[in-house]
Amino acid sequence: MDKPANGGFFCCLVQRPGEDEDVTTTPNAARRALPRGIWVLGFVSMLMDISSEMIHALLPVYLVTVLGASTLTVGFIEGIAEATASITKIFSGALSDWLGKRKLLAALGYGLAALTKPLFPLASSVEWLVAARFVDRIGKGIRGAPRDALIADIVPVGLRGASFGLRQSLDTIGAFVGPLLAIGLMWWTADNFALVFWFAVLPAFLSFGLIAFAVSEPEPDPSREAARNPLNLAAMRQLGAVYWRVVAVGIVFTLARFSEAFLILRAQNIGLNVMWVPAVLVLMNVVYALSAYPAGVLSDRINRTGLLALGLVFLAGADLALALLPSLGGLALGVVLWGLHMGLTQGLLSALVADAAPPSLRGTAFGYFNLFTGLALLAASVIAGALWDAYGPAGTFLAGLGFALIALVGLLAVGNGLAAGDK
Repeated sequence: MDKPANGGFFCCLVQRPGEDEDVTTTPNAARRALPRGIWVLGFVSMLMDISSEMIHALLPVYLVTVLGASTLTVGFIEGIAEATASITKIFSGALSDWLGKRKLLAALGYGLAALTKPLFPLASSVEWLVAARFVDRIGKGIRGAPRDALIADIVPVGLRGASFGLRQSLDTIGAFVGPLLAIGLMWWTADNFALVFWFAVLPAFLSFGLIAFAVSEPEPDPSREAARNPLNLAAMRQLGAVYWRVVAVGIVFTLARFSEAFLILRAQNIGLNVMWVPAVLVLMNVVYALSAYPAGVLSDRINRTGLLALGLVFLAGADLALALLPSLGGLALGVVLWGLHMGLTQGLLSALVADAAPPSLRGTAFGYFNLFTGLALLAASVIAGALWDAYGPAGTFLAGLGFALIALVGLLAVGNGLAAGDK
């Protein structure tokens, strides 16, 4: 694994792949070179995200205004939900390594998530919504690590950044189409939350059908030895020092980025009408979708860690705007910067995991990564909710600014180690 030519952190003009690798140099060329399975998995993610975000764009407001939950409760629910998904991923990822099968587990996870969607309109209390969110996130946990490992199995090494970036972009298109549909349906149904939640059931089942019948898993490499026990200490050591540096960076990144539910609550706090609150996620995810794929393509040509650092700078700017500019303009600025941060970091972190992990332990590697970052998200969301209740929105976002700056310092400290792991 080659280090950047000058050994520096911001190696933004250095070609990363080896000379014998067939890579593309432009986003359009990269799209043409990507395998069909990457596109299908991207549309699977997009449809499920349309369904999920139609619900999640309204859920924080529904909990607070209809069911009378506190913002601390919202933070706790969001954190528990994502932590549940992350804990499940370690087992599903390891199981996919042990079985040598990725698609079966990914399809099972999408199917479970589809089956839980009707629980949201049927729930009549906070406890029922917690249960629905919990089971829905178990489905996400089952599918996440095997799907990401399947992407790494399908795609050539020199197109990993583009592949993860494309899947993230399509996933994020769903993340803003869903809130747009929620806005239109809330207007059409006169703010009927339950009816909007029922409409969200259809794309979830379409997503499951697509992965079940349109995705083909590549034949296993006969020279690759299956992992006998992916969760033992020997396997953890086999993942290597560079991989664990990636995990450490991911943890600190997640502590700096709490749940997007607090963007929705900030919009309501400054007086945005409830029907237009989902527009916050629409704007963020449009920016996210537009930036994720180009960032992935660029990361196949240069040091990935420089782009991650730029993403943290955008996050710090978002927190500053959301804390100190309590207006529609300040909200819009903060949300745009938040979306740029997501586009420059989320797909790249997945590509770094794929770069560092041995092929026989890719599922386990994504599982561990998501486990530890999910636990960090739980902590970040609970802290954010507690700060909101104690000090208001400014306290929450200023704390996020502090974590973002700490994460940037940490990334600068280990940047060369991550660069050494880039393939």
